[in-house]
Amino acid sequence: MPLHTGNCPRWLFPLMKNLSKEISELIINEYGEDELLKKLSDPYWFQSFGCVLGFDWHSSGLTTTTTGALKEALKENPAIGIAGGKKLARKAPEEIKSLGERFNFSEQKINELIRISRLSAKVDNALVQDSFNLYHHTIFFTQHSWAVVQQGMKDRYARRYHWINNENLNFVNEPHAGIISDLLTNTLNLTAYESKETRKCSLDLIKDNPTRLKKYIQPLKIHNQRTLFDFNKTAAFSMPSQHFPSINADLKTLLKVYEMQPENYEEMILIKGMGQKNIRALAMISHLIHGTELSWKDPVKFSFAHGGKDGWPYPVDKKVMTENTEFLQQAIVDAKINSVDKVRCLKRLDRFYAPLVRI
Repeated sequence: MPLHTGNCPRWLFPLMKNLSKEISELIINEYGEDELLKKLSDPYWFQSFGCVLGFDWHSSGLTTTTTGALKEALKENPAIGIAGGKKLARKAPEEIKSLGERFNFSEQKINELIRISRLSAKVDNALVQDSFNLYHHTIFFTQHSWAVVQQGMKDRYARRYHWINNENLNFVNEPHAGIISDLLTNTLNLTAYESKETRKCSLDLIKDNPTRLKKYIQPLKIHNQRTLFDFNKTAAFSMPSQHFPSINADLKTLLKVYEMQPENYEEMILIKGMGQKNIRALAMISHLIHGTELSWKDPVKFSFAHGGKDGWPYPVDKKVMTENTEFLQQAIVDAKINSVDKVRCLKRLDRFYAPLVRI
């Protein structure tokens, strides 16, 4: 999704807001609020939804404008809360608290939603190290469910991350409902199943006293940089003096985390100061010393299609295609039209769909 300059036209946004409200309320009335959240967590449905609302079909602005229109359209809805956005991402916790109090949520539930908002953003910024920096974060929530849609930018191209609550969700192990982008990168993916032992080892390293690492850092006593050929069991590597401020700051952060003794990896990454650099360093040390596996596979999925018969960008997903068709069929059946028109609609849909199921 390339970055397009400019803003949503003033005449377009009210139309988007009104149409998004009608579509959302139709889904809510028929299937409930949680089903709307489920659909928003589907990258392909979300993209189609943005296109229906009239925004650029492949622009990065589709994400920010569609979530903004929904936030305005459903702000009076008594069952769905929407917090965050492009310019309000950092205010999401405040908005969650305000909406939670309006919905009479318990303090525990409000705090958990704030934690979910922070954790999902931290994962996509620090555990999926794909060079896309988050600048947009929106969380949708109801009494029983939640969904997150957030977006990062790299070299004027956007990548969108989708989350949905489910009973088997593990925030640090394959947590996404989908990640959408047409730009692939060399990604250190610490949420991959293959990185499981690296996550465990990183936590073990941080719970051991990090001050002992200082003995491996000595002032530079020679004019030339040391090399691997100079290394032996009796000598430590020396580092140029300009590196020491950064090293000492990192050690200070690690020492703070050590003193807090986090119980799990989720708790560890949420501690202030544990950013991309420290998390990556722990992963590299785990891999180098203990041989734990790292995943460098970009977790992104291609966008805008059910797939192609030749397998590009991926094979046709017949299950999803069937579900979408059945949804349209049911919508026609439920529509307030006479039986003759219903039959005509279903026959036209069947003529379109029948050749596809034979692929």
